[in-house]
Amino acid sequence: MQFPVPMELVAVESSPRPEHVEDFDLAGASEAAEEIEALEHAAGTVAVVGLGYVGLPTALALLSAGNRVIGLDVSEARLDAIRRRDVDLLPSDHERLAASLDPAGSGAADGGLVLTADPARLADARTVLICVPTPVDKHQVPDLRAMAGACATAVAHAVPGQLLVLTSTTYVGTTRDLLVEPLAQRGLVAGQDVFVAFSPERIDPGNSRHTQESTPRVVGGSGPRSTARAAAVLHRTAPSVHVLPSPEDAEMTKLWENTFRAVNIALANEFAENCRGLGLDPSPIIAAAATKPYGFMPFYPGPGVGGHCIPCDPHYLLWQLRAKRISSPLIDAAMTAIAGRPRQVVRRVRELLADRSLSLSGARVLVVGVAYKPGVADLRESPALEIIEELHQEGAKVHFTDPLVPSLRLGSEVLTSESAPESDDWDLVLVHTVHPGADLDWLSGLSNVLDATYRLDSVPARAIL
Repeated sequence: MQFPVPMELVAVESSPRPEHVEDFDLAGASEAAEEIEALEHAAGTVAVVGLGYVGLPTALALLSAGNRVIGLDVSEARLDAIRRRDVDLLPSDHERLAASLDPAGSGAADGGLVLTADPARLADARTVLICVPTPVDKHQVPDLRAMAGACATAVAHAVPGQLLVLTSTTYVGTTRDLLVEPLAQRGLVAGQDVFVAFSPERIDPGNSRHTQESTPRVVGGSGPRSTARAAAVLHRTAPSVHVLPSPEDAEMTKLWENTFRAVNIALANEFAENCRGLGLDPSPIIAAAATKPYGFMPFYPGPGVGGHCIPCDPHYLLWQLRAKRISSPLIDAAMTAIAGRPRQVVRRVRELLADRSLSLSGARVLVVGVAYKPGVADLRESPALEIIEELHQEGAKVHFTDPLVPSLRLGSEVLTSESAPESDDWDLVLVHTVHPGADLDWLSGLSNVLDATYRLDSVPARAIL
C-alpha cells in the first residue's frame, strides 16, 4: 500500500493550542482540512484504559495539555489508591494529580480527571488510549490476558469517528489482531469508520530527566488518517512525533529499543565478571570507554534486571519468532543470561561467606534496597525477590531495608523493612538498589559488603560480583 505520510521526523510544538495547525506538518496526508480536523479531534475527551505506571502519568499529561480525561481501570483498589494519592509518581505528577481531584478525593465531575471502572464510559471519549501491562509468565511466555481484555473492551464500546491507540509493548501484529480485525467484525473499518494506531509508551518510572513532555513519540496507524489523528493527540504530550507507515513498524520499534538494552546489559554484566576475574573494577573502565564521542554507549552491570520492560519485552519477540521457526541466538543468549543473573548473586554471597568460614545456612544477610531500580517503590520483576527467595531456601536469615518499600511477601511470610539496619550485626550486607539521597555511610564500618550496584567504591570492605 502506498503510504503518503512522509517518513521523516515530524516535529511539532508541544502546545495544547489547536490553532497551531502549521506546526503539524503532515504533507500528503490528504487535504489541509483533514489536518485541521485531526487537531480539533485532539482537543476532545480522552479515555485512558489502565491506570498503572504508564496510564496514570499519561492521563495526567493529557490533563495538563487541556484534555478532559476518563481514567478507566478494572481495579477498584487502584482507583481508590489514586483518589487517596497513594501512588508511585514523580513529584510533578503528584502535583498534577492533586490538582485534578476535588477536595473529597474523587475525580472531578465538571472536567479534568474522571475515575471509573465502568467500560461504558469509553463511548464518551473521542480518543481511547490502551495502557495495560504485558508481562510474561514463569516460563517467560507472553501473558496477553490484560491486553486482550482491554482491547476487547475498547472494541465493544467503540463508536464511529473514535480513535483507538494501543501503547502496550507487544508482539508484531497485535494492533491488527486485537483491534483492526475485531472492529471490522463489528462493521467498523479502520481508517474510515474508526481510527486505529500503535504508539509505544516510553515512560521511564522515577526518572525526572525523561518526562513524557521531553520524550519523542513514535506512531504507526492503520492508514494515513489514523496516523494523522493519533499524531495530533500524541503531540500534545510530546516534543515531536515520528511517523511510521504501519502499526507493525511501530510495534517492532519498541521491541528493538528494549531488546537493544537487554543485550547490552547482559554484555555489561559479562564484562564485569571478566574484569573481576582479571582483578579489575569495571566502573572506572566503563567511565573511560564512555569518553569516546562515537561508537560507544555506556551500560552498567548490576544484580539483574527488573521492572516492566527489559525482563519481559524481548520475550514477546522471541515467542513470535519461535512460532515462525526463526532463530535469534544473540537475543536468546542475552535473555538467558539476564534470567540467570540473580543466581549468580547468590553464588557470590555464598563465596564471600565461605571466605570467612561461614555457611550460607544460618547466616544473617541484609539486602539494601529491593525495588527494581532507584527512585521507585516498584517490585515488579525485581531481582531482589528471587535473590531473597533463593537465600531463604538455602537457610539464610534474610532481612531487607528499603525506604520506599515497607514490606514484601516471602512465601507465606511477610518481611518488613529494617528501619535501623546500621544497629544490627550482619554476616553480609548485599547492596541491591541505592535510592536517591540514601545515607549509606554506615556501610563503611562493616567488614563484608557485596556491592551489586558497582557504585560504592568508597566502602573499604566492598566486594563486587
